Amino acid sequence: MRITNKAMRIISFLLILSCQAQDNIDQIMGKVSTNLEKGSELRNSYVYTQKIHTRLLRTNSKLAREERREYTVTPEGNSTNKKLIHFEGQYEKGKKLIPYTDPEFRHKDVDIDGDLIENLAEDLVADKDSKDGVNMNLFPFLPKDLPNYKFKLLATETYRGRPVHRISFEGPWGGEALIDVEDMHPLSIQTQLNFKMPLAVKVMLGTNLRQFGFSLTYARLAPGVWFPASYGTEMRLDVLFGYKRVITMSMESSGFKKATVDSGVTFATPEEAKEN
Repeated sequence: MRITNKAMRIISFLLILSCQAQDNIDQIMGKVSTNLEKGSELRNSYVYTQKIHTRLLRTNSKLAREERREYTVTPEGNSTNKKLIHFEGQYEKGKKLIPYTDPEFRHKDVDIDGDLIENLAEDLVADKDSKDGVNMNLFPFLPKDLPNYKFKLLATETYRGRPVHRISFEGPWGGEALIDVEDMHPLSIQTQLNFKMPLAVKVMLGTNLRQFGFSLTYARLAPGVWFPASYGTEMRLDVLFGYKRVITMSMESSGFKKATVDSGVTFATPEEAKEN
């Protein structure tokens, strides 16, 4: 197989980056951490659409409850204002799926599925202290988290035409991340909770949590400006010897527009934002 000069230059470039990064992994993660915090401020000027899909499955894989929410998200001070523009849900009763359109709907006095699915949507993808709803405490890349983790460079490669560092991490959470070399910002993060429910809790309370991890990908809107574009998690929850659910959640953000203030509020597309 013949290797072209262009391919050789790319390989050489990646090898140089890899050697440099291996010696400076702490510096790399320090820059990544700083850029994540800085990126939160840059995202404050964008409006977008966010869709959240949550499903509760029984252990036989049959659907117990499902909700779809769609929001318009606008910057508001240190957080975001989310306006629900579409909602649809359904729950299983007997052998039928019954639809509903009220987010606060409960089909019985003690509706565990209804309370759980609403709390998950609020806690995991609607963090009011975040510019994008994603709770970054779930991902070990903030400055306060770095001392608790061990990072290792696995490779320097190309992904979607951009050089990236593939980095693994171990600590309370374990997993891998792709770090964009130019912007020193995560392109994707995959995590798994390094935690096992204590045996005493399992035996005495009948409670267990398994398959607890998260997947997060970012979209690059402009140099240095990255937005969480997709997010997902899956877990199994067993409580009090009887309530058992497999939980899946996904979030997608799209339609990003940069808000500019003149006499009023107008919106620029990501392409126009790049030119500015």
